[in-house]
Amino acid sequence: MKKVIVTVTNDLSTDQRVDKSCRTLRNMGFSVLLVGRRLPGSLELTGRPYTTKRMKLFFRRGPLFYAEYNIRLLWLLITHRCHLIVANDLDTLPAGFLAHRLKRVPLVYDSHEFYTGTPELVDRPFVQGIWESIEAFIFPRLTDIITVNGSIARLYEEKYHKKLHVVRNIPRRLKEGKSYSRAELGLPEDRKIILLQGAGINIQRGAEEAIEAVGQCGDTLLLIIGSGDVIGKLKEKAEQPEFRDRVMFLPKMPYEEMMRYTRLADIGLTLDKDTNINYRFSLPNKLFDYIHARIPVLASRLPEIAAIVEGYDIGMITDSHDPEQIAKKFREMLDHPERTIRWKNNLDKAAEALCWEKEELILKEVYQKYV
Repeated sequence: MKKVIVTVTNDLSTDQRVDKSCRTLRNMGFSVLLVGRRLPGSLELTGRPYTTKRMKLFFRRGPLFYAEYNIRLLWLLITHRCHLIVANDLDTLPAGFLAHRLKRVPLVYDSHEFYTGTPELVDRPFVQGIWESIEAFIFPRLTDIITVNGSIARLYEEKYHKKLHVVRNIPRRLKEGKSYSRAELGLPEDRKIILLQGAGINIQRGAEEAIEAVGQCGDTLLLIIGSGDVIGKLKEKAEQPEFRDRVMFLPKMPYEEMMRYTRLADIGLTLDKDTNINYRFSLPNKLFDYIHARIPVLASRLPEIAAIVEGYDIGMITDSHDPEQIAKKFREMLDHPERTIRWKNNLDKAAEALCWEKEELILKEVYQKYV
């Protein structure tokens, strides 16, 4: 079997896109090694049909982390036999590209976002410039590049005049399993549940406004599942008297467990703000998780997301992040059961059309030449 080494900087536990890609590679006949890092709160990895390695690093963030990770990753890549390297996102690309050149091993790049346009970089021009320089040097020299949606593909194509493959981060069809009740999962049975989930609940994703909006709606609970930079501030906000007992937090958890909760929600939220180019053209996997859980979606008007929500008619779009306007949308969605019936029917159609089993066909075309 030909061996492929797949690289990421996260801890592997909640990266569904990379897990699905590794399973696809495994099913194509590759021997797969997925490399990431171990963090103090990392979940244990179970049920993976491929090999994983999580490096324990001294530094956890900042330039020293990226330097340490890429140096150690480069050493791993040049000392392990492999026939293909798959680098996920720009922060693993330097080591992947050097190993590709040193070992003359093919390299595929999978960019999960428009990396240099992330909010963490746009306000730090010096750091952004460093990553821009790295990308500008390597990107034109790549052969196969994958990204997550058409809008981001067009940005890269205009910038570097390279053709990209688009593979959206869509879940597999959900398998029938045990259905859990709200009581079994510790959720209230007498309240409407509005859900926000994700491994990147960070700034400018509308979480603060969602808390304020749910405070204006009776008999509703905002359920936040996952992790991110603003979770601590959100918990502080939720302790204020007007929001107490209106918000429930659950930590990041294995995908199958998270989806048990997702299925029981009444509305799924994706409220990213159009504050930077990366958010503007985002197509988050939580949108597709909501679709496969058959729950209507309330989303901000970002082009890729709105095209799905309005195109399949599976929820509503808000043109404002004002909490009063979001609360109004909550009430409109919850107080009209006939709309919910229509959305549920359309969610069945959307889930059938938008599944990994169809999306991975594009991925297989990319990797077939390396088998």
